[in-house]
Amino acid sequence: MRIYADRFPTAARQLLTDLLVVAWVYLAVRGALWLHDLVQKLAVPGQKLEGAGGGLADNLADAGGKVGRVPLVGDELTAPFERAADAARSLAEAGRDQQELVDQLALALTVAVLVFPLGIVLLGWLPLRVRWMRRAGAAAALRSAPAGRDLLALRALAGQPLGKLTRIAPDVAEAWRRGDDATVDALAALELRELGLRPNR
Repeated sequence: MRIYADRFPTAARQLLTDLLVVAWVYLAVRGALWLHDLVQKLAVPGQKLEGAGGGLADNLADAGGKVGRVPLVGDELTAPFERAADAARSLAEAGRDQQELVDQLALALTVAVLVFPLGIVLLGWLPLRVRWMRRAGAAAALRSAPAGRDLLALRALAGQPLGKLTRIAPDVAEAWRRGDDATVDALAALELRELGLRPNR
């Protein structure tokens, strides 16, 4: 399997395209991570709420425990502290829920931002690149095989535009049928050139 063409213009174009795709993916990932970090800043109020609620609940529970040691009325004085501590714990829980929601939102937006650019690469560029690599690899193997020249010529007859074929010979199909060496060589070279490969290496 070949990665790049033999001929300079085609190889340069492929290399430039590959570099642009790498830059595209890098920028898409960086942009998605930047958006993720930006959305995560929305979780700061939830973190503060959780910290404040948790700290207040601990302090109230501690105070309630100390008040509960007062003889005779300790149990009655503890109840308001316990209710206040429960309310503070609810605030802390709300802060945790808010952080979880922000995490989910940040992840969803990151994935949504990456779907389009990575989809273009995976569904557009990559299949075309792999297809060329397979075709070029097969053609490169054929050009050195004994009957490869004939198969490449036949492929050119079947797939190349008529204008290019008639420039080789006015009756190119007849010349190919006769096995005219010059025509077969020209057709094989045309097919290889279309893939960016040199006729002989």
